[in-house]
Parts: sequence; structure tokens; C-alpha cells
Amino acid sequence: MSEPSSRIWPTVLVSVVGALILTVLPLPQWLQPWRPSWIALVMIYWLIYEPRRIGLMTAWLTGLCLDTLRGVLLGQHALALTIMGFVAMQFHLRVRVFPMGQQTATVFMLVAIYEFMLFWVDGVSGEPGSDWRRWLSVLASTAVWPPVTTVLHRMRLVREPAGEV
Repeated sequence: MSEPSSRIWPTVLVSVVGALILTVLPLPQWLQPWRPSWIALVMIYWLIYEPRRIGLMTAWLTGLCLDTLRGVLLGQHALALTIMGFVAMQFHLRVRVFPMGQQTATVFMLVAIYEFMLFWVDGVSGEPGSDWRRWLSVLASTAVWPPVTTVLHRMRLVREPAGEV
């Protein structure tokens, strides 16, 4: 039996705030291109494992928060997260039962869609083009997917009452 919606929202909020903090946390200049797309990973997780409770509106609002925090074009991350989230929700039944290797390959594709949408919006809005290092975050995000999934699984299971599994 799955948990009621009111019990999952604090867990989602904590994970999203944690991802926002990790996203704006200062890193050395040489490590910046390797920063995983924390928000994208958290949204992928929730949209795959709780698609009925955590929908595209959550992805869109989270993207607006990220746009505000990073001081970029308002709606840029919101659009990218919403499109990526739509694709994730379309495949959520399949991805949930994939072994970790196939899940990781799917996450690679989803984060690549997210980064491509950001790249496209930058191009359309006249932002200066970025170099190949922009795509290193896709590799970093793919590499941290297994631990992120483990942490979020545990956070989600802690919220479940003892009798309901």
C-alpha cells in the first residue's frame, strides 16, 4: 500500500531543497563543468517513482525556483525540467523495473534532453555559446544516479508507516 500524498510532500520538499543547495554550492573553477544536474536527478526520481503525486507542475515550479536562484532567463530551467519530466513520465512504468544499468542509461538520455533544452534556450535568447564542457554534467549526473536513487529510496521508505509495505 502506498503512502498518502500528505506524507510524501515533506520528503519531496527536503529532497528538492537539498538539490537546490547542491546546485548553487560553490565549487572550484576546474570542477564546475563536472557538477551533476542535481535538480534534474531529483525530478527524474520523483517523476518515475511517484508520477501520480509529483507531476509536471512540480517540475515547472522547481525550475522557476532554480531560475530565480541562478539568475538566468526566467522559465529556462522550468521549460527544460518540464519537457524532461514529460519524457520521464511516459516511460516511468518501464524504467522502474529496469536493472540499475538500464536505469542509468535512461537517466543519461533524460539529463541529455534537459541539458540540450538549456543549450537551445541559451541559443535562442542570444546567450554566448558554451563549449563542450557543458556536456560533462550529463556524464557526472549519470555517474551519481545510483547513489542518488539509494538515498531517495531510503528517504521515501522512512516516511512509510511500519505496517504498510
